[in-house]
Amino acid sequence: MIHFELIAPVGAILRRNARLYPGKMAFEDRRRSVSYDALDRETEDLASRLVALGLRKGQAVAIFLPNSVNWVVACLAVVRAGGTAVPVSIEATEAEIAYRISDAGCAFLIMPPEKQPVVDTLLQRSDKPPVVIAANEEIGFDASGRTAAFEDDQDIDRPAFIVYTSGTTGQPKGVLLSMRSMLWVTAACWAPIAGLNENDIVLNTLPLYHSYALNIAVLSIIATGASEYIMEKFSTSQATELLRTGRFTFMPGVPTVFHYFLSACQASGERLLSSVRLCVSAGAIMPGTLNSDFEAFFDVPLLDGYGITETSTMVTMNWPGKWRVPGSCGLPVPGLTVRLVDPKTGLDVPAGVEGELICKGPNLMQGYHNKPLETEKAVVDGWYHTGDLAKSDLNGFLTITGRLKELIIRGGQNIAPAEVEEAILLLHDTVMDCAVVGMPHSMLGEVPVACIVVKEGQAFDQEDLMRHCKARLSAYKVPDRVYVVAEIPRTGSGKILRVKLRESLPAA
Repeated sequence: MIHFELIAPVGAILRRNARLYPGKMAFEDRRRSVSYDALDRETEDLASRLVALGLRKGQAVAIFLPNSVNWVVACLAVVRAGGTAVPVSIEATEAEIAYRISDAGCAFLIMPPEKQPVVDTLLQRSDKPPVVIAANEEIGFDASGRTAAFEDDQDIDRPAFIVYTSGTTGQPKGVLLSMRSMLWVTAACWAPIAGLNENDIVLNTLPLYHSYALNIAVLSIIATGASEYIMEKFSTSQATELLRTGRFTFMPGVPTVFHYFLSACQASGERLLSSVRLCVSAGAIMPGTLNSDFEAFFDVPLLDGYGITETSTMVTMNWPGKWRVPGSCGLPVPGLTVRLVDPKTGLDVPAGVEGELICKGPNLMQGYHNKPLETEKAVVDGWYHTGDLAKSDLNGFLTITGRLKELIIRGGQNIAPAEVEEAILLLHDTVMDCAVVGMPHSMLGEVPVACIVVKEGQAFDQEDLMRHCKARLSAYKVPDRVYVVAEIPRTGSGKILRVKLRESLPAA
């Protein structure tokens, strides 16, 4: 059941694919494509160049690129060279980029030429500026710095990736993931359950800097020998155009992607998934009605699962076939142990009773980078405490019911309320107090909403506050609405009573 042969060093995987599928397309974007033979060569060239420029084993390299073939080449080259890849969203603000580079101690930064002004500003403010490598959109990377001394890194148990995710404190945490933990998910989930294989051509709608996409849309592609078209950014119109070609057999996404796509196709009457054998969803809770409506319209299975960055993505997954529970995120991935426990007592709860989901297995993170206390709190006796609430039926199918943590999940993107609050409260001079809560949204699942207390005697300008937020936060973190309130309800110790605040707000 578990495809252990897929777990190997990146260099070994790429050399094998170059031998088995030399001229076969590995990855393609709107600008260029790369065969498996070329992917092996390009990643080796860039890895050699990094080593020649001084990259040492274990040093961090920021991947600050848009979704593209170049992104894949850069990420794989870093790991081949023995470095640790640090994905950074191309839409991140200067403050967000600076934090990740500083926290991870990035020695190198790989970027597109159009981001040079942003990078120049960061370098001027940095005490230890990273070495910068630019990627050409049309031809990839300059191989002139290659050195014959390069040797592929063979250690699949070292931290190969630092993937940042927001915590309940608002400060992003870097999750340390190894090649073994990431490829375990390929070997235990995507290959045996979803059947991903060398005959598949994948349409990727996901942002590659997320652990879900890094796992299924980069590492699982090369591990199984599949091919993939990378969308720079999801749009329903572009996805529709691509699917009309009839090339694609497999499409991963988040619930929002499938919602938008279904709505567009229902309006046009086009059933564009005739060549697609399977769609898979993770990143946020998928409503059971969306799943059933999608499958009824397209006659294509849409498998939903539950994953988190700290477990190299997938924890549970639905299997193909009729034995699925509507609204459920499926069964534990082979090799993982999952329990539902009472958050107060730590004792297992019976079927049908809500408990906190905790798990352990070979895909568990190695910890939070530079945050030993956070790691100790999250992983107790080998069990990762997710902070998510779930129920199990008598057959073991799990359904996520809520969160102990305060993360807001907007279309699959995690938002820490405290991070948004900090951007508003500490940097906007008219705000006395504020709180951010998640409110239901029909298509995105949740959106952040800000409640603020205005300083006495100050004139409040909502448009100015929104401009302030957009300058300091990624677009998906910007509050959807802003309410002026008399006070923020808090506990005696000062903690925000978010449930009480949420209940006091009008529905959208």
